[in-house]
Amino acid sequence: MTLFVTALVTGLGLGAMYGLIALGFQITYSVCSRVNFAQGSMVMLGAVLGYVLTERAGLPVIVAYPLALVGCALMGMLVELLLVRPFAVRGSEAWLMATVAGGILLDNAVMFTFGNEPRSLPSPLVEQTWQIFGTGVYPQQLLIPLVAVGLAVSLHVLFRRTRQGRALLAVVQNPEAARLMGINTTAMISGSFALSAVLAGVAGLLIAPLLSVHSDMGTLFGIKAFAVAILGGMTSASGVMIAGFLYGLVEALVTTYLGSSYTYIVVFALLIAVLAVRPNGLFGTAALRKV
Repeated sequence: MTLFVTALVTGLGLGAMYGLIALGFQITYSVCSRVNFAQGSMVMLGAVLGYVLTERAGLPVIVAYPLALVGCALMGMLVELLLVRPFAVRGSEAWLMATVAGGILLDNAVMFTFGNEPRSLPSPLVEQTWQIFGTGVYPQQLLIPLVAVGLAVSLHVLFRRTRQGRALLAVVQNPEAARLMGINTTAMISGSFALSAVLAGVAGLLIAPLLSVHSDMGTLFGIKAFAVAILGGMTSASGVMIAGFLYGLVEALVTTYLGSSYTYIVVFALLIAVLAVRPNGLFGTAALRKV
């Protein structure tokens, strides 16, 4: 029972984090059919900025974390401006490699300035454990899925109930019609990349107190999150979040009961099997083509 509870809590926390990062992939893909393959680096950037602003600058968390997310948003907009837009306007797919290269550049820039030694990001939520069915659980582990679900619901409300959200949805549905209606589609696309980076930054800030902060911490998270986005279906935000939880739970259960040596073998074999049956993901739909 103890092992199962541990795996369950760990899986929910990891799944929520994967879901947040993957939701960033889904948002930019829905808006402009492109993604930021430097998304894993945005996870790292959020954690590093959080550490620098709290531990080195001495700012309180309530000030430091929002500033860290602003930094992530600006970096997301910079990625779209410099690494995506120049290629997209020419109809080139080179933005894919450009964002990969951009992520590598960011990781190395942080390594040379921040250092590559793992550092701990202190949090009162990882100082003492709570007992759940005889298993010690950090409050931070419970906070991650709560924040992830809260953000997912907030985004749904934002898109459906606000003017900016409806404008973004209009760009998703028909960019040309949205432009004719006076919507600045360029700003909407840039904003989607900023929002995507913010979601990754939130994931980085949430997971850092449980692990450590270092320059390449986001690489593997970004790869797994992209797998989650494909699994859930790039056209379904809710599907991506559900897939994140499923992925995290399977990963944690396999690691707990079979060992870490089997984790990637089992998880990615299941991923391939699911996509063989559902090529558009568990909750995705095939794109309609006009003929």
